[in-house]
Amino acid sequence: MSNISASPSLDSAKVGVIGGSGLYAIDALEDVREVELETPFGPPSDAFRVGRLNGVDIVFLARHGRHHHLLPSEVPYRANVWALRSLGVRWLVSVSAVGSLREHLRPRDMVVPDQFIDRTMQRPQSFFGDGCVAHVSLADPFCSRLSDLLATAASMEMPTGHHLHRGGTYLCMEGPAFSTRAESELYRRWGCDVIGMTNHTEARLAREAEIAYASLSMVTDFDCWHNDHDAVTVEMVVGNLKANALATGPILSRLMESMRQEPPASKAHRALADALMTPAEVVPEATRQRLDLFTSPYWGSVTAS
Repeated sequence: MSNISASPSLDSAKVGVIGGSGLYAIDALEDVREVELETPFGPPSDAFRVGRLNGVDIVFLARHGRHHHLLPSEVPYRANVWALRSLGVRWLVSVSAVGSLREHLRPRDMVVPDQFIDRTMQRPQSFFGDGCVAHVSLADPFCSRLSDLLATAASMEMPTGHHLHRGGTYLCMEGPAFSTRAESELYRRWGCDVIGMTNHTEARLAREAEIAYASLSMVTDFDCWHNDHDAVTVEMVVGNLKANALATGPILSRLMESMRQEPPASKAHRALADALMTPAEVVPEATRQRLDLFTSPYWGSVTAS
């Protein structure tokens, strides 16, 4: 096996953007090239589109594939995050479609959440295992600085009639079916604000990969708790997806202006400093090879035999 090289320093790091339902490309991306990668965790969702946006190096990935062929449970989350880090990404913005659990969070509004509740059951939750234990802190699963910059950019570029909401709890469900009414009401009693199927898995893995993570959650409809939910049509949801996708370009461009001027410091960039529990010398070599991308600052790089 060849050595796995560490990604560039933070001074030369890139910003990653993961596009969810409705967002399969960034039209304003310049000098675009496509990069296909294999990872120790299998192939990613699709080829990466690498380019520049407002003077900042960007790596874009369509979470479900550019033709939306992957269920939420089928998305190769570990491969996606590992590949992003290998391409030099240290700040990651997720753009995702969500349902609303609150009356004031209306279709075509946007939310920058700050907490999660995880209800997934069929997903890999960690890069670790197979002879290596690490416990990262996930008390604050989003990078607060990156979230602040994202919220500020969104507030400056929101289309007329749309509203931005800062903070809130994202309930991550397994899918692909939507909630029952009883589940929807339960999540409301838990204090959740929006519901989706992907972000918590990404955020957990991004923290282990020492990538700062933030989400622009875009409301397409009310979840089934709402009295008007039966009036929601596929055409309406698709229309909201398209409108939200069109709104993301100016928001991301504005965010890159801030990132170019002041890249945010993030605790996430040192998440493994106090998390690695297993002595490096007893970790199996194959496991060390898979993890070297993240652990080399603490253990040194693996030399292949």
